[in-house]
Amino acid sequence: MTPDALAKTHAVCFPPTLAWDAARFQTYLARDTTVITGSADSFVLGTLLLDEAEILTIATNPMQRQRGLARAALRDFTDRCAKRGAAKVFLEVAADNAPAIALYVSAGFAQVGLRQKYYQRADGTHCDALVLQLDLPQR
Repeated sequence: MTPDALAKTHAVCFPPTLAWDAARFQTYLARDTTVITGSADSFVLGTLLLDEAEILTIATNPMQRQRGLARAALRDFTDRCAKRGAAKVFLEVAADNAPAIALYVSAGFAQVGLRQKYYQRADGTHCDALVLQLDLPQR
């Protein structure tokens, strides 16, 4: 997975103000604390520090959706983090992103917080973010 390929997928999944560019992906890929799973078409990227992991972004090319790719990348991410000593995985998701929330809940995540008006939309409106957590089995 190259930074350019990741940025290309991210650009078709997020509005321009939220899409990551190749330089940002390169910065994360260069860090020892970064965990990335999946493929350039469907990936999960996050960080692992001590016993906590955080998913920073998850993206699946719209042409590749409904094939289980995001679910597989998410499962691989949580498995890798558990093997590296993580006890919990956190993420934030827009409260109105029903497909993503359904994916996370089906993977065992539960809401542990709410960030009001966290995301700003292109039209200037705001959307809350749900803070979700997954407790990982200890290995």
